[in-house]
Amino acid sequence: MNGAYADRGIIKWNAFDALAGYSSMLEEMRYRLGKKEKPQLSDDVYEEMNRQLQQALADDAEIEVKYHHDGYVRFTYGKIRKVDFTAKEIVMSTWERFKAEDILEIIVQ
Repeated sequence: MNGAYADRGIIKWNAFDALAGYSSMLEEMRYRLGKKEKPQLSDDVYEEMNRQLQQALADDAEIEVKYHHDGYVRFTYGKIRKVDFTAKEIVMSTWERFKAEDILEIIVQ
């Protein structure tokens, strides 16, 4: 080896995989650290989204919805199947449910 340092590469990290629950703990920590607060929207933005939502319902149009859930921004695409006014939820054609207050953006296709 001529006195040179020989790195074992990924082999040296294999011992950490042997610990029970170590990788799942790291995934959980990454998930929690990646969470962000829901952005605050102005009243004008809420009014515009309400108009777009009503238009999509009237035209039975497909929409793309950007919403905040559990600290992350998520996207969904489809038609609105149901608007539940008592629970303040929207049900999409893909059977995804989300709160109306979590919507960040609506794009009518």
